[in-house]
Amino acid sequence: MKGINFRLDDSGIFLNLVINPSDVAPNIDTKSLINCFNNSDYSNLYLSEENVINAADSLTKARKEGSYETITEVIAEKKDAKVKFRIEDNDMYGFITITAAYGGHSPTATELVKLANDSGVVRGLSKKVIDDIATQAKSAKPGSIIEALVAKGLPVKNGKDSKLKPLVPNALERILKPQTSGSSRVDMRNLGDVICVKANSEVLRRIAPTKGRSGFNVKGGIIAPKVGAWIKFKPGDGIKSSDHDENLFIAAITGMPKFQNGKMWVDDTFICKGVNVGTGNIKYDGAVLVNGDVTEKMEITASGDVTINGFVESATIKAGGDIIITEGAMGKVNEHSTEYSTRLIAEGSVHVQHGQGLNVQCSGNVTIGRQLAYSKINCGGSVTIGPIDKPNGNLFACDIQCKGAITAGTLGAVSGSHLNIDFSQGFNNLLERKDTVEELLLQLRDNNLRHRGKFELMRSKKIHPDLQRKFKEAEEMFKNESQLLEWLETKCEKMKQAKDSYQEGIKIIANKRLYAGVVVKLNNRTWRAEREYAKAKVHYAGHQWNYEPII
Repeated sequence: MKGINFRLDDSGIFLNLVINPSDVAPNIDTKSLINCFNNSDYSNLYLSEENVINAADSLTKARKEGSYETITEVIAEKKDAKVKFRIEDNDMYGFITITAAYGGHSPTATELVKLANDSGVVRGLSKKVIDDIATQAKSAKPGSIIEALVAKGLPVKNGKDSKLKPLVPNALERILKPQTSGSSRVDMRNLGDVICVKANSEVLRRIAPTKGRSGFNVKGGIIAPKVGAWIKFKPGDGIKSSDHDENLFIAAITGMPKFQNGKMWVDDTFICKGVNVGTGNIKYDGAVLVNGDVTEKMEITASGDVTINGFVESATIKAGGDIIITEGAMGKVNEHSTEYSTRLIAEGSVHVQHGQGLNVQCSGNVTIGRQLAYSKINCGGSVTIGPIDKPNGNLFACDIQCKGAITAGTLGAVSGSHLNIDFSQGFNNLLERKDTVEELLLQLRDNNLRHRGKFELMRSKKIHPDLQRKFKEAEEMFKNESQLLEWLETKCEKMKQAKDSYQEGIKIIANKRLYAGVVVKLNNRTWRAEREYAKAKVHYAGHQWNYEPII
């Protein structure tokens, strides 16, 4: 612009604004001067608007006084990029903040690494991030701020406690995992040899705890891991420690092994070729293995697992463990569906290859190999019809109460026969426990708050020496009360999470088709299938049942 020039001083750092009052236009003001700077080759320098205002004021004054003396004012300067490092989260993370240069020097990746080291960030630096930051800062708008995480410490990996590794599978695991036939095919009829170990067979190994892995922070400090602990393990009935290896356990008797909830034992096993009027009913303190059928009106009662390699008809089976029927089970149902001639009652889970007319009660899961119809189920877990990896069996004309997902190929039938599924019982039990815990928590919280106030009052006063012992005893009781309160707070939070998890877990899934007549219930929230659906999922969310097609 005429009469206005920009010139770097001898140091090459500061920019002078040179104004010739006799040549500049009469309308030149502060805004015009700033626009002139922004359009110049020096627009990337750091501008001092205050100094521009001073130059404009000097120009105005010169005009008033009629002075034509050249006005020179330093209005801008080159500034190098500013680099700052900060360390956070117990020295585990290093962050960089760069204020982009105003025409000055922008640091290279090598210089950034050195600056990081000088700031205490010596380990965990990402070369890629540093390179990217250096490139980004070089082309960034002057004065813009760039932030990034450039260094990470290595978190310590604490050692794992000793763990138990069963050397033989449970009978139910064997049933649910059919044996491979040939190179790729799975033979659903071949369920492998019955797991019945001989005395002195190896059944369990205790894996030693690990030492863990050291970590480090970005300052270079080493974080030592916590070594895993040896978890005490008491051998269950029927197993003992090996004479030559204290971490190896062997069967003390011939029987059926069972590993559950971190415990292992071997049940003394009663083996027979069938249960009928010739053999009589079976009542055994241990596991029962029947290599044959169980005929009408017979009863089997066992404290362990009951495995039947055959067919069950109109019989009663009670087990302290799992009930496994490798073929089918069938029973008769009265007109009002209140009495069933075949009853399967287990403390564990129940598996039947196919069933009809059954009354199943168990604490665990129910798995059906192919089809279940005209039956009643009350279980503490899930219900799966078909292979575990891809359930494709049929479920219809049943009344089910359970606490987990129901998965099958087909739910309901073309005839529209009922299939009633109720998740209310488990949910209500959970709510009852949650309400009880919350009630105790409120009461204890109120008591603890009152006691805390009393103790604060007593501590503010002088306590007679004769009462010091009693005061300390009272303090110890208050400490125990506070610990109980903390435990209840945690318990209450877990109960809330359990409630949420329950609602997330209840659902029905039809991998092939879902027919009309299927009813799903959670207390007063009910969903009814009024028509036929293709692959579908019905799940509970937002206090209501939601239908969702499976694509």
